[in-house]
Amino acid sequence: MSENEDKNLIPVDISSELKSSYIDYSMSVIVSRALPDARDGLKPVHRRVLYGMHMLSNFSYRPYKKSATVVGEVLGKYHPHGDTSIYDTMVRMAQPWSLRYLMVDGHGNFGSVDGDSPAAMRYTEARLQTLAEQMLVDIDKDTVDFKPNFDETQKEPVVLPSRLPNLLINGSSGIAVGMATNMAPHNLSDVIDAVIAYIDDSGVDAEDLINIIKAPDFPTGGMIYGYHGVRNAYLTGRGRVLLRAKYDLEDLEGGRVSIIVSEIPYQVNKAEMIKKTADLINNKKIEGIATIRDESDRNGMRIVYVLKRDAVVDVVVNNLFKQTNLQTSFSVNNVALVDGRPQILNLKELIGCFVDHRFEVLIRRTNFELVQARARLHILEGLLVAIDHLDDVIAMIRRAGNRDEARSALMTTYELSQLQANAILALRLQQLTALERDAVRNEHESLLEKVAYLNRILNEESLRKSILKEDFLDIKDRFGDQRRTEINYSGGEFSIEDMIPNDDMVVTLSEAGYIKRVPESEYKVQNRGGVGKQSSSVRDQDFIKATYVCKNHQYVLLFTQMGRCFWMRVFDMPEGSRISKGRAIQNLIQIESEDRVCTMILIDNIKDPEFLKNHYVTMVTRKGVIKKTSLSLYSRPRSSGVKAVGIREGDVLLEAILTDGAGDVMIATRYGKAIRFSEKTLRAIGRTASGVRGVTLSGDDDEVVGVIHLSDDTIRTQSKDVLVLSEHGFGKRTAISEYRITGRGGKGVITINTTDKVGGLVAIKAVKDDDELVVVNKSGLLLRLAVNGIRITGRNAQGVRVIKLRKADAIAAVTRIDTDLIAPSEEMVADVPVEE
Repeated sequence: MSENEDKNLIPVDISSELKSSYIDYSMSVIVSRALPDARDGLKPVHRRVLYGMHMLSNFSYRPYKKSATVVGEVLGKYHPHGDTSIYDTMVRMAQPWSLRYLMVDGHGNFGSVDGDSPAAMRYTEARLQTLAEQMLVDIDKDTVDFKPNFDETQKEPVVLPSRLPNLLINGSSGIAVGMATNMAPHNLSDVIDAVIAYIDDSGVDAEDLINIIKAPDFPTGGMIYGYHGVRNAYLTGRGRVLLRAKYDLEDLEGGRVSIIVSEIPYQVNKAEMIKKTADLINNKKIEGIATIRDESDRNGMRIVYVLKRDAVVDVVVNNLFKQTNLQTSFSVNNVALVDGRPQILNLKELIGCFVDHRFEVLIRRTNFELVQARARLHILEGLLVAIDHLDDVIAMIRRAGNRDEARSALMTTYELSQLQANAILALRLQQLTALERDAVRNEHESLLEKVAYLNRILNEESLRKSILKEDFLDIKDRFGDQRRTEINYSGGEFSIEDMIPNDDMVVTLSEAGYIKRVPESEYKVQNRGGVGKQSSSVRDQDFIKATYVCKNHQYVLLFTQMGRCFWMRVFDMPEGSRISKGRAIQNLIQIESEDRVCTMILIDNIKDPEFLKNHYVTMVTRKGVIKKTSLSLYSRPRSSGVKAVGIREGDVLLEAILTDGAGDVMIATRYGKAIRFSEKTLRAIGRTASGVRGVTLSGDDDEVVGVIHLSDDTIRTQSKDVLVLSEHGFGKRTAISEYRITGRGGKGVITINTTDKVGGLVAIKAVKDDDELVVVNKSGLLLRLAVNGIRITGRNAQGVRVIKLRKADAIAAVTRIDTDLIAPSEEMVADVPVEE
């Protein structure tokens, strides 16, 4: 090395140089590549694609242009980082499963949700979406700063004017150096409402904004399961949102069920998910699925999981959620550039950055228009001078030797500026007509009003707020839509009861095990003897065997014939219409295939220790065995249920009721007998015990049909009567005092005179005068009637006809509507026959 070359070397510390260079590189990646700007929500490549299409006049109302043309424009003038990154960006902005609100209108193969690659850019075409054009409105009115491009031959915008809150409605994701961003998309209508709320009051509480923007809204729909992560994301800028697929159940022939997935979580590759699920099934990691089919088409997504006959739906669904991408999480990390520096932003700060940007755009646009208006006004004032002295001006111009002399004469005589004098000299003869002169005066007056209005905008904050709000409402009206992603609050810290109204419901259970809940208002009161309304579309040889009137928030203890107990909330039951079939109970609880739910108990709260301590579950079997167990033993729900009672061979559980440890119990049998004894003679025993004899049956084909509990207060005040109904539609009420107290285990006394005309006894209820009954027969017809329409008679009477039955039909279930919980309907429906 020569001596001169040695003098040009500068020794540096390598660690310091590497540190400095890496910091410069990382800041370049952060600012110029990976993170979006908090104002327009765009990274540089997205911004350059939109601006490049704008400069090509590639608008939504013009023909498509080749994608290669757009890529070439952006690559050559604004983004010298390779055509692949530009085309990939443009493709993603045209994919409806990637962006909540599309920015590019793609024509051709732009890929698929299965992960298929788009066609090459030479084969596809594109243009701006109408929505994307709103990002560029007023960009030519000095609303944003421009900077030189990479070779300083062009100018490009630092940020777009952005009439849309793009960062919130479309989100963003990117990995920088030492930091990353992952922002969720939202519903445009919700975001606009929140933006307007912020404009009205910049000090608005974050909780109020969360009540407006309840949760992200993903382009692929699905369901947000749990709310805790959403709140954290909105309050702190970081949170984990759990996403689930949306599915329905369909019944197949042979008693099989299929799970139909119509929406999957955001950013899930459908084809890979199905392949992984098939591998898990083949490896016995997921059991209960017979086949998987992808029946998706242009009309929507449809993934079919056909279950095996013995599969429990809830178990299969939970396994799918646990082991496949039918359930994923979206980690929110709201990092964006604010004044060129990366910051973590909460919901209020995100909205604030956008609103501040729109205020700045409005002020800059107003100043631009004000300068333009004043310049034109200056010209018009000169033209008005010429119009007012038209003959003198014409003569002056004719006397002038050249244009410069004429201009100087005009400026001197009328004290005009050079611009005004040039404008007068440029007038054409046709503009000197009366009509054209009036047009100049009208334009001058209009511009004076416009200048005054623009000055008001600059001086009055309230007017600026009003303009922005009108602007946003216009965007909402034109582009707003409904939410796609549902919210399930049950997985978060909020109680699901807060989101579901505690309405009155009628729960029905069919003989074949189909269950549903229907709003109580669908069942109207009929006069005694009415034919009834169709209550359920039941399968052949199936009928409604039990109805329960309850509240949406109540807990339900379901007891099966084989003596097991399961738990459920009323709002967890499938909601249906009055004539719908409902859903098979096997799809809701893990019940054995040969077992059936026979009875339910409704409880307001199974967590109240005082209530649990003072109440019991009293169960009666078909063969007359009775058992009493503390309710506290049934207060710890298990998905697989618990053993509720030991059932002897040849017997099944008939009914379970809630008792308070005092008062009397009455058991009725099919032969029309009823026994009454004190509940205190029943000792509380454990869950798995079988119980003791409650009534002795009168014959081999006799059986227990019902049990009621009479509290001490009811017995003392005689506030209730004993109501019985027979299978042929006869019923009556009898005073409690007519039933004497006997020892437990006897045959009892006559409660209704059963004959061939009356039929066997099917129900016994304790009722008040203002109660109502819901009576369902085996053909599915339902009658709601007032108890006070049924006559009070003695024990031996056969009663009156309560419901008209067709041949071969019979009463299947009777439910008392407790008027202390549900007010009786005032509407009485006339007796109208119902067609088969």
